Amino acid sequence: MPSPLFEVTCPCCQGILKIDPELRAVISHQEAAKAPMFEDFAAAVAKHRGEASRREEAFRKSVDAEKNQPQLLNRKFDELLKQAKQNPDFGKKPRDIDLD
Repeated sequence: MPSPLFEVTCPCCQGILKIDPELRAVISHQEAAKAPMFEDFAAAVAKHRGEASRREEAFRKSVDAEKNQPQLLNRKFDELLKQAKQNPDFGKKPRDIDLD
């Protein structure tokens, strides 16, 4: 007489496993019910159409930032150079040997 099977819920996929304790093997597997990917097909289509404009906007912002990058770096360099001329110790960190 075979021993009764016991059921275990899979922690990964939430499926139900039926296990035979004598054989130490999975006898059957029942997948958990999955929710649909989207509730409303029209809303999913509208979201998909809007993604193209969002990608285009992000790309345009990236291009604008790259166009301004040399000017931004020159401005930062000029500001740091001005601070270094005003204060000769600007940006210098004390070394361990100097603290003794």
